[in-house]
Amino acid sequence: MFFTFLPPSSFALLSKDWGQWLSVKLWRRACAASFICLCLLFVVAPTNSWASPVDPYEQFNRKVFAFNEFFDRWALKPVAKFYRWSTPRIVDKGVSNFFDNLGEVRNILNAGLQADFQHMAVATGRLVVNSTAGLAGLIDVASGWGLTERDEHFGQTLGVWGVESGPYLVLPFLGGSSLRDTVGIFPDMYMSPLTYLDHESARNWLRVLDVVDVRADILDVESLITGDRYTFLREVFLQKRRSDIANGDLPDDFDSFGDDF
Repeated sequence: MFFTFLPPSSFALLSKDWGQWLSVKLWRRACAASFICLCLLFVVAPTNSWASPVDPYEQFNRKVFAFNEFFDRWALKPVAKFYRWSTPRIVDKGVSNFFDNLGEVRNILNAGLQADFQHMAVATGRLVVNSTAGLAGLIDVASGWGLTERDEHFGQTLGVWGVESGPYLVLPFLGGSSLRDTVGIFPDMYMSPLTYLDHESARNWLRVLDVVDVRADILDVESLITGDRYTFLREVFLQKRRSDIANGDLPDDFDSFGDDF
């Protein structure tokens, strides 16, 4: 899974108060579960001689992966399918653009921390243009003006400054990560404008909508997964992170793990 917290299984059927309580509690429990999982991983989980060098805890990770897959299959994916079915395409696109626009704040801050001032200026331009001409980010006007979106995360920032990725990890509810990216989750959370929205209920429902919208957007991508699902998603994650840190200046080396399938 590629998500940041655990949403309600059917938000359309929940009351306002119940939805607010649920999203807060489950977010906290997801973070707590990931922290506990991380501690157990380094205390009791054995490494495997047959495991990939980048994934020494593969046996443990696969168990967490199976749990995440179960949750996604029976809870998150059905909600995402209902969302896609019930939401007009233009509205769905507007929702995605809105959250992408909020993410530009994180992009600006991380680009600045990386001393990538060119991209910092582009992300700032995107935020200003889409927040005004794009009607609060509902329309991506900036891309049409040549201001290309590029996601930045604190884990990438650490990588730019030489922090090693560390072992590959699969976190409960949060999905594939690395030790470096796991550390970066919390700074990124505080870079999100949603964190500072005073209206708690609105803040939590927006987080729920963000996760469901992302899950709905990648429903079709699943058909591209071949072979062992765990290995495929791990290698895609690792290559994408390497590409992100190098700003896309990497050769295509997907064939390097083709033999695993």
